[in-house]
Amino acid sequence: MKEQNSKRAWKPVSFGEAMIILIGMLLIMGLGVIKFGLSPMTPVLLVIALVILWAKVRGAEWDDIHGGIIDGIKTGIIPIFIFLLIGALISVWIAAGIIPSMMVLGFHLISAQWFVPSVFLVCAIVGTSIGSAFTIISTIGIALFGMGTAMGFNPALVAGAIISGAIFGDKTSPLSDSTNLASAIAESELFAHIKNLMWSTIPAFLVSLVLYFLLGTGASNANALGKVNQTIATLNGHFSITWWAALPIILMFVCAWRKVPSIATLLLNIVLGIVMLFIEKPSTSLSSIATMIESGFVSKTGNASVDALLTRGGISAMMSTVSLIILTLTLGGLLMKFNIIQTAMVPLAQRLKNTGSVVTAAILSGIGVNVFVGEQYLSVILPGKAFKQTFNDRGLDNLALSRVLEDGGTVINYLVPWGVAAVFAANTLGVSTLAYLPFCFFSLLSPVFSILSGFTGVGLKRLPSSNDQSATAATVAAPRREGQGA
Repeated sequence: MKEQNSKRAWKPVSFGEAMIILIGMLLIMGLGVIKFGLSPMTPVLLVIALVILWAKVRGAEWDDIHGGIIDGIKTGIIPIFIFLLIGALISVWIAAGIIPSMMVLGFHLISAQWFVPSVFLVCAIVGTSIGSAFTIISTIGIALFGMGTAMGFNPALVAGAIISGAIFGDKTSPLSDSTNLASAIAESELFAHIKNLMWSTIPAFLVSLVLYFLLGTGASNANALGKVNQTIATLNGHFSITWWAALPIILMFVCAWRKVPSIATLLLNIVLGIVMLFIEKPSTSLSSIATMIESGFVSKTGNASVDALLTRGGISAMMSTVSLIILTLTLGGLLMKFNIIQTAMVPLAQRLKNTGSVVTAAILSGIGVNVFVGEQYLSVILPGKAFKQTFNDRGLDNLALSRVLEDGGTVINYLVPWGVAAVFAANTLGVSTLAYLPFCFFSLLSPVFSILSGFTGVGLKRLPSSNDQSATAATVAAPRREGQGA
């Protein structure tokens, strides 16, 4: 009986009502984070409270609200567990000398003059092999960031290069969760999807590389080299710098090659790091390792910059990110439960007629979901469902849609201050999202080149010619009717 009453009391959400809600959400979160400098969690929590209040006023039952929350959160259980494992991995890798060894090796191999473009290339190459931007940022990203700050580079620029390279690798790897998700939502073949991504990904990559060359070279001065030598001496004096540090990296590549799931890969690397720590420091107690895994590694070298860089990791350090994930997933679940985002997107998708506007609208929808919800998976799922039929009606292949979902969805989450990926990257590297955003060139450029492809038709995969011709005829006629109606 309660379910029947709920259905009678609930009226479908109108387009205008949905837009008012979404714009109100954007204002609250934008003002809270950007204007007043609040943590993203408080504005998101306020928005959740207001959405629940709105739903109750409209007649929703608490069972409906709870169901939306549960449906939203359950999609993030695996990522949440992965974040906790990454926190443990960071602390173990620092204590075992793995990240310090990577830093020392990098100082000897990478020229200060070409450091920032080298960082971008290294993260892109390794990221493609591993398929996880989070793993790249939290492992070699920390090492490269420490090197960059020691050399005197702008921390925001170095962070932007690390994150851009990691996103490129995540986007182009068949092992990436987000790449597989975009392919699955659009119902396109995975490797065909990755191949088709290159039409927007390669131009964005090349322009980003040029920009990093222009902005991130020429720091090989005496002061920078002096800081580097001091950092190397500090690392050698307080950590075990050895070739053994390559073993976890090799294990990670082997796991990627064997397609071992992320959870198993992280657990294996944590265990290997602990074993290496016991071998190098047999006197290490189990209680100290447990404390380190739970609370993070505390560096006590006496060098303030090194200590600030390497005092990090631990499960507790990831709890702020986990809290934000739960809040954003809760918000996303409520918005989906009450059809707010769907109501705002579907009419827009149905009104678009020419190819360029369809592609642009789909990308803007992905960006919008990132901004309104802060969750990258939903930024792929919702626009994918809303625009799939529209893409096919315009004569566009599923590969065109899957590429747009990547260019407007997964890469943008790192630019939204309350986005899950952005909060993770900011907390891991210690650079705020708004600080590194102007230098995260790959994320900024990917949607631009995708939109250009939509208007020019270059690299835009279409349906077989027979369907394409009929769709083109409809495209020519439809705007004329729409214009007359207006």
